[in-house]
Amino acid sequence: MSVQSQTAPSTLQMAQAIERKHRTLWGDAWVQFRRNGLAMFGLIILTLLVIGILVGPMFYTVDPEHINIVNSSKSPSIEFPLGTDDLGRDMLARNLYGGRISLAVGFVAMALAIAVGTLIGALSGYFPMLDNPLMRFTDMMLALPQLPLLLVIILLFRDSLRSIFGPEIGVFTLIVFVIGILGWMPTARVVRGSVLSIKEKEFIEAAVNIGARQGSILWRHILPNVLSPIIVSATLSIAGAILTESALSFLGLGFPPDVPTWGRLLFDGKDFLTFTPWVVIWPGFFISLTILSINFMGDGLRDALDPRQRQ
Repeated sequence: MSVQSQTAPSTLQMAQAIERKHRTLWGDAWVQFRRNGLAMFGLIILTLLVIGILVGPMFYTVDPEHINIVNSSKSPSIEFPLGTDDLGRDMLARNLYGGRISLAVGFVAMALAIAVGTLIGALSGYFPMLDNPLMRFTDMMLALPQLPLLLVIILLFRDSLRSIFGPEIGVFTLIVFVIGILGWMPTARVVRGSVLSIKEKEFIEAAVNIGARQGSILWRHILPNVLSPIIVSATLSIAGAILTESALSFLGLGFPPDVPTWGRLLFDGKDFLTFTPWVVIWPGFFISLTILSINFMGDGLRDALDPRQRQ
């Protein structure tokens, strides 16, 4: 009886120890990510920004396009938390509305760039006959000056897309497509290197020996193992897309004046910088804070998903 009473607790303790030792890749990555203070700071700040931009207009119901000359160039106060511009429009409402468009451009352009980059990188790394032409095409795209090319494409197709889809949807489609189609090259190089490494592993050779199809091996066995660099590249692509859209809007080639993106707010307020600096400070602050948060998260994800950094 005493032997059974001693054996039962030891068996239970062993089962608990085995359960505690059960670990997953994403669980370990999350633990490592939480240990990075800057990465957690970026995650919290970005989450607060997204929640504020999405939920804020439901509570702060001021029309961002309402013009009231009487309240023009008001400094920040209780009535106008971020002040007003030269036409009396509320800057808080305009920054909340503009943040939606800027973040939407960043996420959609990132999705397009990641999809194209992942496809080209995976095909180049897995099929030797496609490697050289696809990588030379990638090198050619990398050699193109992106900002001048963006300006030329937007000037050529902006008016035609506006007439087809409308001023806002047309410019949004054009900017997202151009930023996404010119931003896939770094992702393609990273994915190609990961695929070249993974396709030499034993489990890929086993899948080939049992007769698995090439497409199935690439889709079911290789791509899930290259998600880590893809996720890191996605975070950095969002930051780059937001910054590019802001630069285009600041140059006056982005969204029309009645669509207040963060970059457009900078462009509209640059002439009043000495009189009403808050019309430039706030959109610039939100752009910088968003880019900084995303970069912190990207660095944290890179360290968390690196097996050499994982304990």
